[in-house]
Order: sequence, then C-alpha cells, then structure tokens
Amino acid sequence: MLEVANLEVVYNEVILVLRGLSIEVPDGRIVALLGANGAGKTTTVRAISGLLDVHEGDITKGSIRFDGMDISDAKPARIVEAGITQVMEGRRVFAELTVDENLITGGFTVKDKTLGAAAYDRVMDLFPLLSNRRKQTAGYLSGGEQQMLAIGRALMGDPKLLILDEPSLGLAPMLIEQIRDIIVDINTQGVGVLLIEQNATMALSIADYAYVMETGKIVMDGDAKKLLADDDVREFYLGLHGEHGRKSFRDVKHYKRRKRWLS
Repeated sequence: MLEVANLEVVYNEVILVLRGLSIEVPDGRIVALLGANGAGKTTTVRAISGLLDVHEGDITKGSIRFDGMDISDAKPARIVEAGITQVMEGRRVFAELTVDENLITGGFTVKDKTLGAAAYDRVMDLFPLLSNRRKQTAGYLSGGEQQMLAIGRALMGDPKLLILDEPSLGLAPMLIEQIRDIIVDINTQGVGVLLIEQNATMALSIADYAYVMETGKIVMDGDAKKLLADDDVREFYLGLHGEHGRKSFRDVKHYKRRKRWLS
C-alpha cells in the first residue's frame, strides 16, 4: 500500500537527514519504525504526510507511492484525501475545542455524510470514554484521553493507512496497554498502521514487520516477532540488555565492535 524508495531528505538545503531510506507498509498490516531520538523517524513521517515544507525540508532523491500513486510532491490535504491520516507526536488536539468539535475537524475531507456518520460511530465504539465527554473541552482531558481523541480524530478521515507517531509517549504503563489494544482493534477493522515508536517492546508485540533506524537509514528489518526474540537486536538496537546488563569496560568495547559489525 505504501512504498518509500531510496528517500533522501535535506533541511535548509544543507542538512542531510534521510540517507536512501526504503520502507514498505503492505495493505492491512501493522509496520513498526523504531529508533532513538534523532534517527530520522519524524522526518520520515513528515515526508509521507507532505509536511516537510513547513520545516524547510525537501525530498532530494527517491519517491513515495501510495496505492500506486506518486505522492512525493503532494500537498497534505491531497494525501489525506488519498487515505493517509496521522496522529502527531504529542497528540496536538485543539485544546479550546470540545471533543466533538475536534472529531468534526478530522472528518473535514469526507464529503459523504453517510461515511462521516459511520466513522463517528466507529470512534465512539472504539473509545466509549469519549462518548461521555463529547461536549467537554479537549484541553481538560487527561493525557490518555487526549491520545484517544487524537486517534479518533484521525479515524474520522476514514483512512486506509493510519500513521501513529509515538502514541505511547508520556503515558502510564496501563494506558500504554490500552493504546496498544486499540491499535490492534483498528487494524482488525482493515486499517493499515505505520507505528513510529521508541517503546520497542510494545511496538514489536503487535507489529507484523519492523524497521530499525539509525542516523537516517535502515540498519535492520524483519518479522517483528523474530526481531523481538533476537538477542543481538534486543541488546544493540532496542536497549534490552537482560538481567545483569553490561558491567565492564571490556564489555562496552565488545558491544561497540559487534554493533558496528551488525550495521
């Protein structure tokens, strides 16, 4: 469904951030994109969503195709109409608007009232908590409730592909579990998901396939469950070191040599 091929992105005509990045999201699948801060995950999302211009960024090489259509130079509104919606990092709800008003903005591009009503009913079914707060001002919701609202607002656009940028950020473990289960529910309804996460364990537990980024390029990819079970991947890329961790300088040197070799 989504194919990003050999993508390079430059900011301010100087700073090269993405270096030949290639990823794919098959129809109806959950694909995780993992990496530390500064790896280039957010830039990847901006390129797909058409938001690079806002940040003085440009695609200098490569292409982005969605359902066979080249969207590399498409405007954000056209990309939403094509079937891609995004939940930005930090939720970004309209704090002064009500829950219902936030949802209405998410369905702005849906011209068919029947589809719009169906999307609204689906959001209420997925998030029964929001149905009790429809007239409440969004800024007064808790962090978890705002994340639910942000996801619901994106679903109002009736997307084929939902991009989630750090949906677990700043949430308590119990809420992270709820968001994880909601993502699975959304996917079972036929919506593809590109999940951008630092919480690798959560992401890999629900994803079909995963990519690991470092310094603007993919350094590892494969079946999500196999990556989660791989000891080298767990240690070098996911920061999961086992029960005792590394304790000596010799171990650290060995770790760095192995990591360079795996890269």
